[in-house]
Amino acid sequence: MHHILVVDDNQEIRDLLGRILRKHDLKVSTARDGYEMRECLKNGPVDLIVLDLMLPGDDGMKLCRELRVGSAVPIIMLSAMGEETDRIVGLEMGADDYMTKPFSPRELLSRIKAVLRRTGAADGHPKQPASADRIMRFAGWTVDLVRRELRSPDDVLVDLTGGEYDLLVAFLENPHHTLSRDRLLDITRNRAALPFDRAIDIQVSRLRRKIEAGPEQSMIKTVRGVGYVFSGPVERG
Repeated sequence: MHHILVVDDNQEIRDLLGRILRKHDLKVSTARDGYEMRECLKNGPVDLIVLDLMLPGDDGMKLCRELRVGSAVPIIMLSAMGEETDRIVGLEMGADDYMTKPFSPRELLSRIKAVLRRTGAADGHPKQPASADRIMRFAGWTVDLVRRELRSPDDVLVDLTGGEYDLLVAFLENPHHTLSRDRLLDITRNRAALPFDRAIDIQVSRLRRKIEAGPEQSMIKTVRGVGYVFSGPVERG
């Protein structure tokens, strides 16, 4: 049973989401602020956090940034603000998805299930790659497809969000092939692109900062007006 943590200062929202998610066989914990969120995380791991942007004390942006320092737990951010800039900032901070209030609880449930499918099968038993195909290598980097881990050429474990990991694997499985933004959204977020959706551009920017030393060593090339292409050699096994 996946464990979902809902962090929102609105009790009605916490209660509503708790009821709906539990009906779909999800374990739910709730918190009304950053303090209660931290206390809940001390009690054991969670599989996904639904995080409100506007909270008393530390806001959602600060908490998201704090979580990303040492954790890749998936985060879906909620906000009453509908401006694109707020969504972009949330994604830049490391959120995996972003929904604007008022929202449909059913749509949120669908988003949660999509993120859980990226980080592990929805039934809790992810399909394992064949042993010969569990490792992918590029430019000295190593990706373990079973453990969903990325290690640097110096054998340092690099934290990736669920979206960043799936984006990297999509590139590695299609080297030298141009992938459109819509296709990458479909692969990594399991939903169609919205008008002017910059989510993929943000994810690519974050991924580049983690695996590239600089523009002169770029492996992920921009194809203007189309999407992106991974230009480096990739090895399996």
